[in-house]
Amino acid sequence: MKSITFNPLRTLAIPNTHYIKPELMFRHREDIAAADWILFPDYWQVNSLVYGLKKQIFPSVASYHLGHNKIEMTRAFQLLFPDYFPYTEILANTPTNTTMILETFPFPFIAKEIKNSMGKGVFIINNEQDLINYANANDVLYVQEYLPIDRDIRLTLVGEKVIGAYWRIGREDSHLNNVSQGGQIAFDPVPRDIIDLVETVAQTLNINHAGFDVAIYNGHPYFFEFNTLFGNVGLQKMNLSIEEHIYQYLVAHHTPTKPPFLPDFNKKKTS
Repeated sequence: MKSITFNPLRTLAIPNTHYIKPELMFRHREDIAAADWILFPDYWQVNSLVYGLKKQIFPSVASYHLGHNKIEMTRAFQLLFPDYFPYTEILANTPTNTTMILETFPFPFIAKEIKNSMGKGVFIINNEQDLINYANANDVLYVQEYLPIDRDIRLTLVGEKVIGAYWRIGREDSHLNNVSQGGQIAFDPVPRDIIDLVETVAQTLNINHAGFDVAIYNGHPYFFEFNTLFGNVGLQKMNLSIEEHIYQYLVAHHTPTKPPFLPDFNKKKTS
């Protein structure tokens, strides 16, 4: 089984894997076409690899498309798992919609940038001026009810299974629990029903590599988001090798590649 990776740091321990810089993809199309798996392409490469060269990629196409921004992700959750997602509105940035938000959402509430992660671009809106400041910097208004929690759960999924889960406890002066924003990791037991829920959601949406963030409020779980490319600090403290789990998934789902599909329009037709 031969693999091409476009992200060497996430695939260091995966056997028989060759690294190509994403920007050199077009120079190496024969090598890519002959590989069994393409690992961690950049988003801009996905459609060409999957629909052009018909390649198996990891993470899955759904992981990329649904994880591309918060709008795509949220709409999938709202359609399929509405009871497990905080009340959220995604609106064009217009004065009418800003007024509607002020009439609908009690203070405080949350506003987010649609393309950001690690707790960046998440704002707590305490008053009208906070909303105006947010709206002045964003073309799309993504607003969400505020859940008064001091911790959430990060669950890392590879393949069809959660391989590691831990709590993230936020600072007293922050509305964020992300480790990158000062949150502390706690390895208290994570309820089995939360793990089962994440695996069900992932399998339903065909997501096979993601870090899911889940809060429990009044005894009920709520998804905040998932990140296809996530931090590994907590998993390192648990002595877990993501690469080993990825490799096991690749082997289990390996289908030998067909002869490379490389159209040659210069080839002369024979009668």
